[in-house]
Amino acid sequence: MFKLVSFDLEYTNMLEGTVIKSTGSWYEIKTKEEIVYRCRIPGRLRLKDIKTTNPVAVGDEVLFELEKGSGEGIIRTIKDRRNYIIRKSVNLSRQAQIIAANIDQAILIATIEYPKTFPEFIDRFLVTAEAYDIPAAVVFNKTDLYDTTMREELEFLTYVYKDAGYHLLHTSVAKKQGLDDFKNLLRNKISLLSGHSGVGKSSLINAVEPALDLKTTAISDTHRQGQHTTTFAEMFELGFGGKIIDTPGIKGFGLVDMEKEEIGDYFPEIFRLKKKCRFNNCLHLEEPDCAVKEAIDQGRLAPSRYQTYINLVLGQGDDDTYRKDIYAT
Repeated sequence: MFKLVSFDLEYTNMLEGTVIKSTGSWYEIKTKEEIVYRCRIPGRLRLKDIKTTNPVAVGDEVLFELEKGSGEGIIRTIKDRRNYIIRKSVNLSRQAQIIAANIDQAILIATIEYPKTFPEFIDRFLVTAEAYDIPAAVVFNKTDLYDTTMREELEFLTYVYKDAGYHLLHTSVAKKQGLDDFKNLLRNKISLLSGHSGVGKSSLINAVEPALDLKTTAISDTHRQGQHTTTFAEMFELGFGGKIIDTPGIKGFGLVDMEKEEIGDYFPEIFRLKKKCRFNNCLHLEEPDCAVKEAIDQGRLAPSRYQTYINLVLGQGDDDTYRKDIYAT
């Protein structure tokens, strides 16, 4: 796991605030007095034992000082985080990125189609949330667009993730389905919203908080892929209580610094079964008397979840190219 970031407190006349927007080079920081300052970080902080593309993330509590005559600030200290959620990108660099910090819950917006969210992507998101002790939920959006086959898949995945212990919602902005439940899920909490481009995050947010009026665009008719509407991670306050961190659509969700022996602990249904295995260090692959494999054989554990687990343990698969039939046994 990554260690929490902290720098020496050797500065005076510091202001304190929360990072509410990150553009990569500049950060917007809001103080308790509701004043927003535009700040940057000194280059040396980027190199000081930081192994992520962004040493500062939305949600971070920071100390900064203003530059004379400019009204802009320099971040000097990142206060200890109570939590954060991190991923590896799917590009060649495989660099890690802190998506958000100091959150109460992580919510994945997913779609059965328009565009497709594959089960392994969902699993990787949930595993990461489990690893960083962040409650997670899955919202299946655009349900008004689903045909019979898609609705069967929705029903199946809903059962799978509810059985694992996750909070599930079905939403449709067009049909106004599930919007009250979505609003209640967000109420009085700091929530990270994530998902592929085009799953309708911005539309959902606008539906429950119209005053934000976030930009939205249609998905590609040819490829059914979402168009990027959120360019930078940004925190918004909700009039009914709570805050959301809206993030750009992500293509893949690579795991960071997880030992294969611990991965099973981040699948709640596998964790519940492991105590029944013969061996305490069972990896649930080829070991005899494995309760997890027995549950698969008896249909008590979803094949899609187990396949994701195997891929993660063996370092195989990719959440962007995973195309296995979720009904396969």
